[in-house]
Amino acid sequence: MPIVPPAPLEVRVRIEAGGICGSDLHYYRHGGFGTVRIREPMALGHEVAGVIEEVGAGVSHLVPGMRVAVNPSRPCNACRFCLGGQRNQCLDMRFLGSAMRFPHVQGGFRQSLTVDAAQAVPLSDTLSMAEAAMAEPLAVCLHAASRAGNLLGARVLITGCGPIGALAALVARHAGAAEIIVTDVAAAPLVVAERLGITRAVNVAEEPEALSVYARDKGTIDVLFEASGSAAALAGALDVMRPGGVIVQLGLGGDGALPINVLVAKELQLRGTFRFDREFELAVALLGGGAIDVKPLLTAILPFERATEAFELASDRNQAMKVQLAF
Repeated sequence: MPIVPPAPLEVRVRIEAGGICGSDLHYYRHGGFGTVRIREPMALGHEVAGVIEEVGAGVSHLVPGMRVAVNPSRPCNACRFCLGGQRNQCLDMRFLGSAMRFPHVQGGFRQSLTVDAAQAVPLSDTLSMAEAAMAEPLAVCLHAASRAGNLLGARVLITGCGPIGALAALVARHAGAAEIIVTDVAAAPLVVAERLGITRAVNVAEEPEALSVYARDKGTIDVLFEASGSAAALAGALDVMRPGGVIVQLGLGGDGALPINVLVAKELQLRGTFRFDREFELAVALLGGGAIDVKPLLTAILPFERATEAFELASDRNQAMKVQLAF
């Protein structure tokens, strides 16, 4: 990748840390996801942090040597969604490491990355680069929590305990949830989840009826964060949702059938959540202030020269939660 000098209102960042996301794994293994397919060589990566090396004209709040997390979103700030406060729905979004548009938007897994100055968010001196690179997935979960509404005192169920499910548990705990139940079909992610201060971790492959206790009196779960992307997980959780409960669909998956009669009869609220907006700055602040600790989620940090090994490790849910590259 060529080094790109910053234009006015841009900065060039020396990338130091980059986290491997589920979408990166989809590109790596399958060349895309859903209808999105890679049509030209593309650098992956959108969970990155580093040090500013060069600033363009007109940038006064950032200086070389400043440590920053890089927000991968570059909305146009001119379309009707940007002007209406929904910048995550921008009609001309440029998102790092995305093949949704052509030419593709090259990603952040590189040693030098030039971005809009607004995308570079300064870090607390106490925050490591590895933790800073977790700001993006944390922002995803903060946005999901905003879609759920008030979590104070809520009983929360999270289906799927990969990095997003685990971060959703941390966000729910920070938001004051009274009870947090996490499920998965693999044992290793649940071991990590148990270190996060949750109420209960359930392996539904080994205990398929374990959630039935929450189905009494039409259901007792207030909020569901569905983080697996599995239609079966979503449908299977409906029995434990209380009438009027909120379902936030975090995981990306294929098409699946839903028992619409149950949604109707229990007046359940099914809400999507897509990326994030101002939550990125909030994520950096929460990490920097120690309000949310993501260190238990960091499995391994490998030098970028060992990228193939890192991607293979990140693909193994029995060994890894979050794997990062060091540049």
